[in-house]
Amino acid sequence: MNKTKKLPRAVKALIAVVCVIAVVAATEIIAAGYRSDPASVESFNTSNPYIAADGNTQISAHRSGGGIMPEETMMAFKNCAQNDDFSVDWFEFDLHITKDDVLVLLHDDTLDRTSDSETVFGEEDVRPEDKTYEELRQLNMGADFENESGEKPYAQLSGDEVPDDLKIVRVEEALDYLENAGNGRYSYIIEIKNGGELGTRALDVLYGILTERNLLGRVIFGTFNEEVSLHADENYPDLNRSATIKEVLEFYSAAITDDPDFEPSYTALQIPYSMPFRLVANLGTAQVVNYAHEHDLAVQYWTVNDKEDYDYLCSIDADCIMTDYPDIMSGAAQ
Repeated sequence: MNKTKKLPRAVKALIAVVCVIAVVAATEIIAAGYRSDPASVESFNTSNPYIAADGNTQISAHRSGGGIMPEETMMAFKNCAQNDDFSVDWFEFDLHITKDDVLVLLHDDTLDRTSDSETVFGEEDVRPEDKTYEELRQLNMGADFENESGEKPYAQLSGDEVPDDLKIVRVEEALDYLENAGNGRYSYIIEIKNGGELGTRALDVLYGILTERNLLGRVIFGTFNEEVSLHADENYPDLNRSATIKEVLEFYSAAITDDPDFEPSYTALQIPYSMPFRLVANLGTAQVVNYAHEHDLAVQYWTVNDKEDYDYLCSIDADCIMTDYPDIMSGAAQ
């Protein structure tokens, strides 16, 4: 019986490297092919204040510039607001409701990835809705932050050593600081992460906070939970919101067919621009932006950390680009 000859380990390694290179090359070719000619961009008379004037794409600090400083902390906000080397127009951040109905800034459903929660509470997967605000203030929200040098400069801080700038932030604190620091010039993309009853309760609290501060005109609210969007439509029609996932897909279908009867019930599209999303629906084209602007919709892309992608999206008149690195992207496209 003939035995199958095994390939030498070096040959296997070479094949693996070639395959990786081929995949990367194919991805780049596809990505380039998915770009449209900026000359295809059209101008429309619009009334939506979030559509950038004269194609001057605005920049948003995603997770408050979470690539530069620990995400969604006061340290990150201050770095963006007080830095003379770059500027931002928008701040994007995420909210969870606590056990005592305080809205705190956090992207993930649990506290493990960004904080020392497991050490402080002695358990994994602690969710903010299971703790009070004061209990969460014990945490170091920069414990796992890694800078560009691969260092974790705040990992050793705990207890009383943790500065206020690295403790969990309630939304009022963030908004009050930014309003004062920016003299009312910033706009906000605010996402509620909770779904169901927690999500609708969080929205009720957020709406009260925004109304009290007269900020409804500078906020676009978003959520991945359709029931929370429905709650907004039914109870807070003056709250500008972004499209749900279902609505984005409906928009995309209308855009590629140039549906003349399309009528959106939201203010903005907050949509991804990265692979593999472009393999499913290529949302980063002049056709998409044109159709959105024709229907008075602002187009805001996340999360763009590549300068070439940033420049391209600016060239097709994207209204806002969310990035973890506003220091790199800010002013990149003139």
